[in-house]
Amino acid sequence: MKTGKSGTSFNRFLLIIFFFACFVSYAATAEVESHQVIDRLLSLSITGPGAPVIIENEVLFTFTSNCRRTGVAFAHEGFSKVHWFRLLLIPQDPLGAPIPEGKKVPDPYIDSGLLFHVLQLPEDLEELEYRLIIDGLWTIDPANPVIRRNSVSGLEYSVLSLPARKQKPELLRGQPGTLNFTFQGPPGETVTVAGSFNSWDPFMYELKEGPAGNYSLSLPVPPGKYQYIFFCKGERYLDAFNPIRVYSREGKTASEVILQ
Repeated sequence: MKTGKSGTSFNRFLLIIFFFACFVSYAATAEVESHQVIDRLLSLSITGPGAPVIIENEVLFTFTSNCRRTGVAFAHEGFSKVHWFRLLLIPQDPLGAPIPEGKKVPDPYIDSGLLFHVLQLPEDLEELEYRLIIDGLWTIDPANPVIRRNSVSGLEYSVLSLPARKQKPELLRGQPGTLNFTFQGPPGETVTVAGSFNSWDPFMYELKEGPAGNYSLSLPVPPGKYQYIFFCKGERYLDAFNPIRVYSREGKTASEVILQ
């Protein structure tokens, strides 16, 4: 697939993978919506569809959209479930020439030439064994040279080595009646948390930095269900260690926790 003519265009292309996934044929999952993943994507040197790329606690699979349908299945799931790739549609330039009266309005999105799937890294796995399904044909990943043959079935699998997972902090488990918030990011920054417990005020509660880049705050609150979001350098961040997420009426995403 051809890439943009400048680094800026390419960075925009990568950013669109996550920001505009909600416009594709298959609705994007909440796991995709992570500012940390976007920041990591922008630092990569991806030139088009290729071998899987590990981004923080997720794996990005890509493939050309020249195929009618592409999916991936994993050994740790017994190859019983197919995760179908999504088609990435790129929005047209909104600053184009006005449409003359009587002319058909062009489609606001164009095919990027890319299919993609994002997988949350499974716990306690050192590697992924997987097979692709391309237009109904089960096969190995042509972009991944690491292959393993099953001695019993004779089938070949693609293999991706996984990094050691960082130990998760004891998130949201404080003394009775408290929430423990933890955030990992660049050192020396101002990190705050806002949520339904403080009318979403982004300035009221600031996390304290301990080890470089590790921020925390214990907040006393009564039992109940709470939605929250972190703020760092003016950007909204979901809780990377809390998989429970909800959508507001405005379409924004927030992390959610229930305190008993």
